[in-house]
Amino acid sequence: MPNLRSGLRRRAGSMRAHDALPPPLRAWLCAAALPWSPRSALKLWTRALAETGDPAEARARLDRAEARTLARDAGRIWGQDHPATPPAKENPRRGDRRG
Repeated sequence: MPNLRSGLRRRAGSMRAHDALPPPLRAWLCAAALPWSPRSALKLWTRALAETGDPAEARARLDRAEARTLARDAGRIWGQDHPATPPAKENPRRGDRRG
Protein backbone atom coordinates (compact mmCIF):
# COMPACT_ATOMS: atom_id res chain seq x y z
CA MET A 1 0.00 0.00 0.00
CA PRO A 2 1.52 3.35 -0.96
CA ASN A 3 2.35 5.98 1.60
CA LEU A 4 -0.29 8.59 0.81
CA ARG A 5 0.90 10.95 3.56
CA SER A 6 4.21 11.51 1.81
CA GLY A 7 5.58 14.96 1.02
CA LEU A 8 5.51 14.06 -2.67
CA ARG A 9 3.04 16.18 -4.56
CA ARG A 10 0.20 14.30 -6.15
CA ARG A 11 -0.29 14.81 -9.83
CA ALA A 12 -3.10 13.58 -11.95
CA GLY A 13 -1.58 10.91 -14.15
CA SER A 14 -3.26 8.83 -16.71
CA MET A 15 -3.07 5.09 -16.90
CA ARG A 16 -1.85 5.58 -20.45
CA ALA A 17 1.29 7.33 -19.15
CA HIS A 18 1.90 4.44 -16.75
CA ASP A 19 1.35 1.85 -19.48
CA ALA A 20 3.86 3.62 -21.74
CA LEU A 21 6.68 3.17 -19.21
CA PRO A 22 9.37 0.54 -19.81
CA PRO A 23 8.32 -2.82 -18.28
CA PRO A 24 11.13 -2.90 -15.66
CA LEU A 25 10.13 0.56 -14.45
CA ARG A 26 6.44 -0.40 -14.31
CA ALA A 27 7.39 -3.45 -12.23
CA TRP A 28 9.39 -1.26 -9.86
CA LEU A 29 6.48 1.18 -9.49
CA CYS A 30 4.11 -1.67 -8.59
CA ALA A 31 6.26 -2.47 -5.55
CA ALA A 32 7.10 1.14 -4.64
CA ALA A 33 6.21 2.41 -1.19
CA LEU A 34 5.40 5.88 -2.48
CA PRO A 35 2.89 7.02 -5.12
CA TRP A 36 5.40 8.03 -7.81
CA SER A 37 4.12 9.85 -10.86
CA PRO A 38 4.99 8.17 -14.15
CA ARG A 39 6.74 11.37 -15.23
CA SER A 40 9.08 11.67 -12.22
CA ALA A 41 9.87 7.95 -12.18
CA LEU A 42 10.67 8.00 -15.89
CA LYS A 43 12.90 11.05 -15.43
CA LEU A 44 15.01 9.29 -12.78
CA TRP A 45 15.01 6.02 -14.74
CA THR A 46 16.11 7.68 -17.99
CA ARG A 47 18.90 9.62 -16.28
CA ALA A 48 20.19 6.53 -14.49
CA LEU A 49 20.15 4.44 -17.67
CA ALA A 50 21.93 7.19 -19.61
CA GLU A 51 24.67 7.39 -16.97
CA THR A 52 25.12 3.68 -16.28
CA GLY A 53 23.46 1.71 -19.07
CA ASP A 54 22.45 -0.84 -16.44
CA PRO A 55 18.77 -1.46 -15.59
CA ALA A 56 19.74 -3.02 -12.24
CA GLU A 57 21.62 0.16 -11.29
CA ALA A 58 18.67 2.27 -12.45
CA ARG A 59 16.39 0.30 -10.09
CA ALA A 60 18.93 0.72 -7.29
CA ARG A 61 18.92 4.49 -7.84
CA LEU A 62 15.13 4.55 -7.67
CA ASP A 63 15.33 2.54 -4.43
CA ARG A 64 17.78 5.06 -2.97
CA ALA A 65 15.66 8.04 -4.05
CA GLU A 66 12.60 6.47 -2.44
CA ALA A 67 14.53 5.67 0.76
CA ARG A 68 15.70 9.30 1.00
CA THR A 69 12.14 10.56 0.60
CA LEU A 70 10.81 8.10 3.19
CA ALA A 71 13.55 9.10 5.64
CA ARG A 72 12.80 12.79 5.12
CA ASP A 73 9.07 12.22 5.63
CA ALA A 74 9.39 9.80 8.57
CA GLY A 75 9.95 12.47 11.20
CA ARG A 76 7.08 14.59 9.98
CA ILE A 77 4.64 11.68 9.72
CA TRP A 78 5.65 9.34 12.55
CA GLY A 79 7.69 11.65 14.80
CA GLN A 80 11.38 12.34 15.37
CA ASP A 81 11.81 9.10 17.34
CA HIS A 82 10.91 6.87 14.38
CA PRO A 83 13.88 4.65 13.39
CA ALA A 84 13.79 5.84 9.76
CA THR A 85 14.16 9.49 10.77
CA PRO A 86 17.71 10.71 10.15
CA PRO A 87 19.45 12.21 13.17
CA ALA A 88 19.11 15.97 13.51
CA LYS A 89 22.22 17.98 12.74
CA GLU A 90 23.70 20.41 15.21
CA ASN A 91 23.28 24.09 14.43
CA PRO A 92 26.75 25.61 15.07
CA ARG A 93 25.28 29.07 15.78
CA ARG A 94 22.81 27.86 18.37
CA GLY A 95 24.67 24.84 19.69
CA ASP A 96 21.52 22.75 19.67
CA ARG A 97 19.68 20.34 17.42
CA ARG A 98 17.52 21.61 14.61
CA GLY A 99 13.89 20.61 14.81
